[in-house]
Amino acid sequence: MRKFIVAGNWKMNTTVPQGVELAKAVAEKSKSLPANVKLIVAPPFTHLVSVALELKGSDVALSAQNCADKEKGAYTGEVAADMLASAGCTYTILGHSERRQYYGETDAKLVEKVKLALANALDVILCVGENLKEREDGKHFEVVTEQIKNVLYNFTEEDMAHVVIAYEPVWAIGTGKTATAEQAEEIHACIRGVIEQKFGKKVAEDTTILYGGSCKPSNAKELFAQPDIDGGLIGGAALKADDFIAIAQSF
Repeated sequence: MRKFIVAGNWKMNTTVPQGVELAKAVAEKSKSLPANVKLIVAPPFTHLVSVALELKGSDVALSAQNCADKEKGAYTGEVAADMLASAGCTYTILGHSERRQYYGETDAKLVEKVKLALANALDVILCVGENLKEREDGKHFEVVTEQIKNVLYNFTEEDMAHVVIAYEPVWAIGTGKTATAEQAEEIHACIRGVIEQKFGKKVAEDTTILYGGSCKPSNAKELFAQPDIDGGLIGGAALKADDFIAIAQSF
């Protein structure tokens, strides 16, 4: 059964005390949401244990923003999937456009990260999306199709039950630009089709696909009304509890 999800990616924002206060506010306000809408927050690594304690007893899930592509060892500065699970995470974001752009993350590396996340009982929010040049060159369907095939075609139908896909038009992240609801829907439908080619119609229909490009309270309702958009991966608006909850109330 497809889930409706609103996930907040805090990126490199908030101190630990600020993050705890934000998590507290989100957990309290989440009580007003319908039961079929799931909230996830993804604070920085430094916040995870403290935020996990704050979320205890609520229905808000905890996600990391990344995980290492190695199990353990001499990898200074990296954080392993089992560490995230032990800190209280049940999700991790992987392949975010900022990781791909600034830190050179490749699809091959993401395959290893997804394997380790799933092996440690973490559900994965896998990000895909095209940059402005690729969009202007008309290559957006091709780029997103290849990203999905290069990573997810290495996994099984059973694995796919633990994968959420987030479509990020990279040109719309943090720019204030937003894909129109129609632009977003056509690529979400394409993504579902690529999943169906490999895993069949049922898996494709059950896969949650989020929109992740400057989604805010003012445009969430129109986006979420599209048949293949199942929620959002929220950046800036996730740093204000009222805005985050307003987005979740847009279903």
